[in-house]
Amino acid sequence: MFITTIKQSKHVQNLVRHMLKVRDFFPAIFFFGGFAWDAFTIGRNVAAQDLFIFAAYLATAGLILYVIGRPSYILADSTSLPSWLGNIYIRFNLSKYHWPNFPYFLLQFIYGNLLSSLFILYFKSASHWLAWLMSLLLGVMLVGNEYLEDEYKRFTLSWALFGFCAMLLFNFALPFLIGSIHPIWFYLSTLMGLGAAHWLYKNTPNHFGSIVPVWLIAAGLMFAYAADMIPPVPLVKRDIAVAYSLNKVNGDYQLSQQPSDWWVFWRKTSTDLEITAGQRVYCISSVFAPSGLNTKLYHRWQFYDKKQGWLTQSHIGFTLAGGRYNGFRGYTYKQNLQAGQWRVAIETENEKTVAVYDFSIKTVSVAPISIMQLF
Repeated sequence: MFITTIKQSKHVQNLVRHMLKVRDFFPAIFFFGGFAWDAFTIGRNVAAQDLFIFAAYLATAGLILYVIGRPSYILADSTSLPSWLGNIYIRFNLSKYHWPNFPYFLLQFIYGNLLSSLFILYFKSASHWLAWLMSLLLGVMLVGNEYLEDEYKRFTLSWALFGFCAMLLFNFALPFLIGSIHPIWFYLSTLMGLGAAHWLYKNTPNHFGSIVPVWLIAAGLMFAYAADMIPPVPLVKRDIAVAYSLNKVNGDYQLSQQPSDWWVFWRKTSTDLEITAGQRVYCISSVFAPSGLNTKLYHRWQFYDKKQGWLTQSHIGFTLAGGRYNGFRGYTYKQNLQAGQWRVAIETENEKTVAVYDFSIKTVSVAPISIMQLF
C-alpha cells in the first residue's frame, strides 16, 4: 500500500513537472484546441442555427472580456480564490499572470473555435491563401502573447481578436440573413463588428488595452475586399473540376477526366490535360448559397501569356439559386484551347472571386486516356 502511494506520488510529480514545462503555452494550446475541434466538426455549408451558435460563442467571449477586464479581477490573487482553486493556482505558479487563468484559457478556446469555423466557411472553402497566412500570424500572436508581461498589451491583443471574430461573423451573417451579396453588406457588416467591439470596450469599467488595432483590422478587411482578396461570403465553394465531357446521370454529373500520374497517389485526376485539336474542355463548379439567395455566377476562362499575363478568353454566366445542401452546380465549356497554362475563376456579377481553378493544356494527336468520375 505504501509502495503504491509512493508510485502514485511520483506519477503526480512527473505530471506536474511536465505541465510546468508547457505552462507558458497553455493559452496557445487552448486556442488551437478550439481551432481543431471545429475543423473536424463543421461542414462546408452553414445554416441559421450555426449562426446562432457562432453568436453565442462571441457573446461568451465578450462576457469573459468584460469580467476579466475589470481592475478588481486583474488584481486578484490566490488569496481571493476558494482554497482548492488557490492551491492549484499556487502549484502551477499561475500568479505570474496576476489573475486566475481559467477564464483566459476558455477565451482562447472560444477564439480558436470561432476562427476555425469562420475560416473554413470564409477562406478555406474558397481555396484562399490568405487563410493560411492569417492562421500563422494568429498563432505567432498568441504564442508571443505569453511573453507579454504588460496587461495593457495582453488586453490589446484580446480586444483585437474579439473585434476580428465579430467582423468575420457579421460579414457572413448579414448577407446570409438578407439574401444578398451586394458589396454594401460587407462594408456595413464590418462596421457592425467594429461597433460591437468598440461598444464593449467602452462599457467595460476602466478597460485595459487599446481598441486602435480593431479599427486597423476593420480598415484592412475593407481594403482586402475591395482588392478582391476576400471571397464574397456567404457563397461557399464546394468543388470545381475540369473534364473532357460530362453527362447527367440520376441527378449527378458523370465526368470524363484526365487520370493523375501513378506517383500522385493522393488524387485520382490530374490538372495537366492532354487534348486533341478542337476538343472541348468543360469546367463544372458547385457553390453553396443559403436559401433565398438568387444570383448569377460566371466562369472566367483565362490563358497565361508570358508577356501580357492572364488574358480573358471568355466570360460565361449561369444562374445560382440558393438552398441546395450539396451546392448548386453550373458548367461552361470551351474548345480550341491553345497549349499552356489556363485557369477558370468563379465570379459574381460584380466580379468578386469565389474560387480559382488552375490547369494546363497539352495538345496531342491521339485521343487521351480518361477516367469516369461522379460530380
